[in-house]
Amino acid sequence: MQKDNEFKLLVEKVKERAVTHPFLKRYMEVGVKEGLFSDMTGALGRMHDTLIEAAYPELIGRNIINVKQTTEPLERFPLDEKAVAYNYAEGAITRLSGKKTSTVDIQTNTLAESSEEWTREFAEDATWNVMDNMIEKVGRALGENETTKILSLYGAIADADLAGGAPIAGGGAALSWNGLLKLHNAVRGENWRPTVLAVHETQLHQLLNDDKFIHAQYLPAGQTDVEQGLVTSVLGMRVQASTLVPNGTAYAIDTRVAAVMLLRRDVTVEDWQDAKTGEYGVRATTRFGLGVLRSKAVAKMTNISTSL
Repeated sequence: MQKDNEFKLLVEKVKERAVTHPFLKRYMEVGVKEGLFSDMTGALGRMHDTLIEAAYPELIGRNIINVKQTTEPLERFPLDEKAVAYNYAEGAITRLSGKKTSTVDIQTNTLAESSEEWTREFAEDATWNVMDNMIEKVGRALGENETTKILSLYGAIADADLAGGAPIAGGGAALSWNGLLKLHNAVRGENWRPTVLAVHETQLHQLLNDDKFIHAQYLPAGQTDVEQGLVTSVLGMRVQASTLVPNGTAYAIDTRVAAVMLLRRDVTVEDWQDAKTGEYGVRATTRFGLGVLRSKAVAKMTNISTSL
């Protein structure tokens, strides 16, 4: 709050409205009884922490894109088409010259939000465990919403603009070591280096069914935890698995250059109410902008088997 005046003002306004908001008022009263905090400021802080803790496990989208904080409504990224090295004279220092030929404008006008609504009667009778659980649901829904938007950004890249000039055909087979090599090679072929592998949970389990990931004599074994059902890293790529990634599709991404997420406002919890219907609740939002900078730093494999 000390660093972000906009967030501080938002919290102050919510605190003012909280004294008449049935859910927030009940949340504070029960929380004080439980000894969890002493006033409305503490209640809002606890609510914010609970929501964020529930949201972040679902925010895997932030692990597959370059996230940058911003306070601007729009930022412009210049792209150099080609850079040419040449000597001014014999024995002189070689200088690098690049012509700026295009730009990408990214507006921070995208919202991800989720909410839960209750009647006044529910808010008046709700216990602490029920209210805490409802706030966690809001956080998880927000995380899924934001991640879906980021995955949609990669999904919208035209086939011809992907690494290799087209999606890699999976041939209806399960994702395997050979498939990962093709994804990795497609990005390296564009002179980028993939840092993240994004897959559906089914494709993750297909990898766990490949002996190259479970036998100690193979290279990836050190990054495989069969007991936990995880493949954490392979070929220098961190593995991010989620059911939000389309089943049968896998991405290899150089997150350093492929795209950017400009985070204008991080996860924030607010109140809302509809006096006409007598419904009240809390809403969680994030405000950000998304844009692709280097589509050739993204390789995509499709038509992978959707079952084990």
